[in-house]
Amino acid sequence: MNPTTRLLLLLFGLLLLPSLLINLGLMTFIDDEAIRSLVALEMKLSGNYVAPTLNGVWYYNKPPLFNWILLGYFNLFGEWKEWVPRLATVVSLLGYGATIFYFFRKHYAARLAWINALGFITCGRVLLWDSQLGLIDITYSWVTFLAFMVVYHAFERQRWWTLFLVSYALTAAGFLMKGLPSVVFQGLTLLAWFGYRRAWRPLFSLAHVAGGALFLAILGVYYWQYTQYHSLAEIFPTLLSESAKRTAVQYGWKDTFLHLLTFPVEMVYHFLPWSLGVVFLFHRKLWSWIREDAFTFYLALIFAVNILLYWTSVEVYPRYLLMHAPLLFGVFFYLQEKHAVARTRVYRLLEGVWGGFLVIFWLVAFLPFFWERAQLVEGYFWKAGVLVLLLTGLIGVFWKRRNERVFVLLTALLVFRLGFDWFVLPDRYREDWGTLCKESSVQIAERLRTVPNLYLYRNTGLQYTNSFYITAVRQRILERKFEGFKEGDYLIFDPAVELPLTWEPVGEIRLRQEKKILQVGRVQALVEKRAD
Repeated sequence: MNPTTRLLLLLFGLLLLPSLLINLGLMTFIDDEAIRSLVALEMKLSGNYVAPTLNGVWYYNKPPLFNWILLGYFNLFGEWKEWVPRLATVVSLLGYGATIFYFFRKHYAARLAWINALGFITCGRVLLWDSQLGLIDITYSWVTFLAFMVVYHAFERQRWWTLFLVSYALTAAGFLMKGLPSVVFQGLTLLAWFGYRRAWRPLFSLAHVAGGALFLAILGVYYWQYTQYHSLAEIFPTLLSESAKRTAVQYGWKDTFLHLLTFPVEMVYHFLPWSLGVVFLFHRKLWSWIREDAFTFYLALIFAVNILLYWTSVEVYPRYLLMHAPLLFGVFFYLQEKHAVARTRVYRLLEGVWGGFLVIFWLVAFLPFFWERAQLVEGYFWKAGVLVLLLTGLIGVFWKRRNERVFVLLTALLVFRLGFDWFVLPDRYREDWGTLCKESSVQIAERLRTVPNLYLYRNTGLQYTNSFYITAVRQRILERKFEGFKEGDYLIFDPAVELPLTWEPVGEIRLRQEKKILQVGRVQALVEKRAD
């Protein structure tokens, strides 16, 4: 790599941690974040680390491995704050990026390995959304991607015991995070690659049996422990339902057909700018170029067979695809280098689009000098100045150093994220209804911190975000209560529901859902039901 590339990589490295960490814990949890953290918190409070609960009710949707990971982070830092599970995401993202570089460097030059690793970190979906949230998906995708890599590299060396034992151990880890999708990924990957290479014999070997046995043993130990706390009757039907509920089984063929058409367009949007590499798929030499490199062909094949699981599922969020993104980006960046050498028309067009992104970032960096809301940020003048200077320098390098343009855009994306952290997140926090939801929950929890008998009234729809904050402040599980109410109980309930008791108001809790408000009241007396 030339000195300019090294300087750009150095600048990227200097910006990486600040861009990922600044204001990481500012925004209120979304509900999915709260679920993961609340499960971990209830484990700690109950002493039951095997059978997860939510509000004291058995939780079947996800096995607990990710919750154990979060609990480790919470215990390490001693705080039940938003930044802790989000830090876990950042650590997994950095590990994921390092894994991409490590395996891709075995097949490509350092330049292309860096582009792949940093391209994943800076794609829109990761940089501006998932890297800021304490969700399961980046950690789970890292484990799944690692299994993909183990299959290829162990296959090439014909180390069947390593291939099956390690990949099935990773599949078991994935299952203990997210359930059945890991089994599908493992099965499709093995069938596709072994079938393509016409290597059927290892699939019927003792090594494969041992790998499957290890997978079953890991799950068997966990679920045997689970039976010490609760029945398995609901577990596997729920996991199966979780996997099937987004497919044509639930939505029907009309919605599924529409999704088949719109899915590619939506995913290109979510994974900008690197998803624009899709234009390289329409070149006449596509097939011959991909077949030139066995690893690139593997990336393409494994992406093609595994993406079908989501392409045919109607309710799909982009974060579900994070294990597939490096596979497809690997193909895109490999083809990009081919087009760059040939200076094809489509590559020159793509460079123009990159330049357009840079100009947009540069213009947006000036907004704090003129926008009053941005000027509410402390130190807005120098922060905006830093963004403008960095982007001005990058535009200059982009103009003069044609071969380094991809590294310029990679670095500019981090500068854009830095501006997002400094200006957009504080503005969202001030304007977000979720901020009020959090504050109302914390206020009630502080007021009733020492009260042991605070309950959710029957099926009251308190969102898990509110429940997490109440539980974290009080350090008591907020349980549901369906009967046996007593004078002096404190209840959270929907004021639109008629209660068979009289109560005195204690406070209110705001919900994100339809900006609804729940009542908190103290039971005064039960009301006798009149005979009709």
